[in-house]
Amino acid sequence: MKKVRIINGANINFTGIREKNVYGSLSYDDIIKNIKIKADELGFEVECFQSNHEGDIIDYIQKCFLDGVDGVVINPGAFTHYSYAIRDAISSVDIPFIEVHMSNIHKREEFRHKSVTAPVCTAQICGLGALGYEIALTALNVIIN
Repeated sequence: MKKVRIINGANINFTGIREKNVYGSLSYDDIIKNIKIKADELGFEVECFQSNHEGDIIDYIQKCFLDGVDGVVINPGAFTHYSYAIRDAISSVDIPFIEVHMSNIHKREEFRHKSVTAPVCTAQICGLGALGYEIALTALNVIIN
């Protein structure tokens, strides 16, 4: 069974609470339930992780490598736009990463248009709401199988 990890960064745990007009009304717990259903369909062993702390995310990325994880879906949240430390952690491990954003970051404030993490990811999906996670899992299934 392939091991896949979902990493969510700053404020993603408040999805369904904050800015519903941007991120939707689906709760974080419901998003995780849907991710687990899709992962089961694809035959993945999945684990979901969320932190509002940059260092915790870096530690978890390194743990993914040490645990032999096959693929990662990451939504760095606001860290997307400035965390060179998370970018370096991603680039230091030989694991396919797919970056996901529920909103279309290219249609939002200018500072959100640039992702410092996307260049070291295999792909980026944005603007499809929580469905983006399921699409990312489907893409990982093609990439790692």
